[in-house]
Amino acid sequence: MAFLFTLADLAGFIALLLWGIRMVQTGVQRAFGARLRSFLGRALRTRATAFVAGLGVTAILQSSTATGLMVTGFAAAGLVDLAPALAVMLGANLGTTLIVQALSFDVAAVAPLLILAGVVMFRRAPAGPRDFGRVLIGLGLLLIALREMVSLLAPFEQAPGLRLMLTQIASQPVLDVLVAAVLTWAMHSSVAVVLLIMSLAGQGVVPPPAAFSLVLGANLGTAINPVLEGAGRGDPAAKRVPYGNLINRAVGVIAGLLALPYIGKLVFAVDQNQARAVADLHTLFNLVMAALFFPWLGAFARLLQLLLPARVDPADPARPRYLDPAALEMPVVALGAAAREALRLADVLESMLLGLRDAFQRGDRKHISETRRLGNVLDQLTTAIKAYISRLDPSSLSRADHHRLIEVLTFATNMKHAGDIVDRNLLALVAKKLKRGLVFDKEEQAELLGAIDRLIANVRVAASLLMTADDRAARLLANEKETFRQLEAFATESHFSRLRVGSPEAALASSLHLDALRDLQRVNAHLVAAAAYPVLEDNGVLLPTRLRD
Repeated sequence: MAFLFTLADLAGFIALLLWGIRMVQTGVQRAFGARLRSFLGRALRTRATAFVAGLGVTAILQSSTATGLMVTGFAAAGLVDLAPALAVMLGANLGTTLIVQALSFDVAAVAPLLILAGVVMFRRAPAGPRDFGRVLIGLGLLLIALREMVSLLAPFEQAPGLRLMLTQIASQPVLDVLVAAVLTWAMHSSVAVVLLIMSLAGQGVVPPPAAFSLVLGANLGTAINPVLEGAGRGDPAAKRVPYGNLINRAVGVIAGLLALPYIGKLVFAVDQNQARAVADLHTLFNLVMAALFFPWLGAFARLLQLLLPARVDPADPARPRYLDPAALEMPVVALGAAAREALRLADVLESMLLGLRDAFQRGDRKHISETRRLGNVLDQLTTAIKAYISRLDPSSLSRADHHRLIEVLTFATNMKHAGDIVDRNLLALVAKKLKRGLVFDKEEQAELLGAIDRLIANVRVAASLLMTADDRAARLLANEKETFRQLEAFATESHFSRLRVGSPEAALASSLHLDALRDLQRVNAHLVAAAAYPVLEDNGVLLPTRLRD
């Protein structure tokens, strides 16, 4: 019975350890998450900077899984080359060892002070420091959990039955690797598993050979989660980074098992403290793997591209059709391809507006979900166009090429923003209308559908302007801003009239109708900015302000 209580206590302290690690991770992500992601994205230009960035971000987040998921998302979206992405993972694997090294020293005495400072900051400080207070609380809980695990395991150091069982396990290093890998996958934290192994080894509960095998298993298990949870599960190309990291770990584990008798003696000879020896081996393993794989990342990336080719689905509307990588050597051809792809954005936006019209007219929820999917297509195509253009060598662009590049980017960005308004605002208004059972009167309905029809026509004019740059069409499209401004002003006046004489239900429907018209006006403004203003500005007929002198 006492043994069962001990197991229950051990499970509780492991849970406290995991919760402490999670509090540190969530606190860091809330305080610095966007900046860390932005920093990582900027650093993915060369292998060296990517490696250092992966190390630093993971040391702060205490999770190579989180870093792996971020860089996998970048690679899946085509925003980063494969070799730098793999370099990030090498750095991330090394970064997890830094916190283990720090916690391998006896720092549990500062745990109460960390928790006290964290609680004060969490309760009294503004948002940023409050999140850092969460980090301090997590570190304090983590240290307390480690100290209590050490104390709990101390009486079992000399238990003959346990020692016999662990001696038998130590003779099966492959089994140790599998057990630690499964445990790390389940916990989503190699840091927690390695700290647990350190506690067991420090108390002599686990002999050094078994401890070192378990460390190898923890390093293998931490590569499993990005494989299972990464982006783009249907596209093999999106799995290159997590599978590359898993191959790296697997090769290292096999080599580590073969060299284990020699490495174990070497590490233990350097540091007689078994807990510290476990941390040292964890760091040594990742240092060696980074040193061995880093020079060959280019060849390794090409091998992964051969083994995991990009899925080509002609029916996928989000797949670029005209962005030919070979054309990047000739900027004028590449910019033509980007412009041709940008025209597809207009087609997608037109389809979204048609779906919006049907949703308002028929009240069909199916149209809402179908149109929302088109919003994702718009996002992916815009990202692909921007990534393609960014690969052009600036030194090879003439002034005219650079001007055309800005035009295409302006068109693509505004089309995406217009689609976001349809997706996030207008479709939400349709859903709200259906949920509350609101009904527009005939005048409101006709006004709303007429505005959507005008927008559809304006999308077609904007698409033609991207190719023709015709001054007359640009003036017509720019004048549409005044038309929508008048529609919105008339709707506002009508809305207040209905508030005075109508029922509460009619007033609520009128308010939703007014919100929809205002959002449609914003969509039209993006269409004008996408195509009309660049043409008028080039011709010198666009005023810098609407204010009179």
